[in-house]
Amino acid sequence: MVIDNSSAFRMDPNVPMVVPEVNAADLRWHKGVIANPNCTAAILATAVWPIHQAVGVRKIVVSTYQSASGAGAAAMRELEDQIHEYAEGKPITHQVLPHQIALNVFSHNSKMAQNGYNDEENKVVEETRKMFHAPELSILPTCVRVPVLRAHSESISLELEAPMSPDEARTLLARSPGIKLVDDPANNHFPMPIEASGDLDVHVGRIRRDLTNPNGLALFVAGDQLLKGAAWNAVQIAEELAKLQVLAAE
Repeated sequence: MVIDNSSAFRMDPNVPMVVPEVNAADLRWHKGVIANPNCTAAILATAVWPIHQAVGVRKIVVSTYQSASGAGAAAMRELEDQIHEYAEGKPITHQVLPHQIALNVFSHNSKMAQNGYNDEENKVVEETRKMFHAPELSILPTCVRVPVLRAHSESISLELEAPMSPDEARTLLARSPGIKLVDDPANNHFPMPIEASGDLDVHVGRIRRDLTNPNGLALFVAGDQLLKGAAWNAVQIAEELAKLQVLAAE
């Protein structure tokens, strides 16, 4: 049995792609291979799924703030090196990423597809639809690389099938698995990558009405893409598979 963390099997219709908090039931029909989803899609799905279950989501608009670690250890070192170069008044150099990342943001460094979206954005659309079993779900992604070492953040706007108040969303998300509610307007304390780094849960906050849509809801999330977006999600899949084996034995 293989839990694959590459993109090789994700969109294979014969291979389940699983975030356990979302679609653990899909593990029941695996044929020896289970796909771990893209990190950005995994974080998005964990945060949005409870709302989708409660009232239905018609459309997702998501803008991502993706850390250097999403491009690997060498990209993290390049960010650190550029910070030192800037502090020392030296020319800022880059070799790993296509543009300077220190003091800068740029479109995600994946290949641009013919539809005008980069590969990362297309993964978010395709993989979220697959995990939600919603092939027609409208998703508009914009994926951006930012000068953060670790953990991805996402600004999410949802068009819902029925109204949900911010308070109702807070109550729902606070009790949902895999989510940590970080929503403290009085102290301007909301999800931040520096706090999400090293945490197994996806941090969710900035929950507010969409003032342009009576059925709209906006939120901001941060999640460690090395954990929930990759290694930890794979461990969770293994744990769910072990539970299924125990049930089968009984």
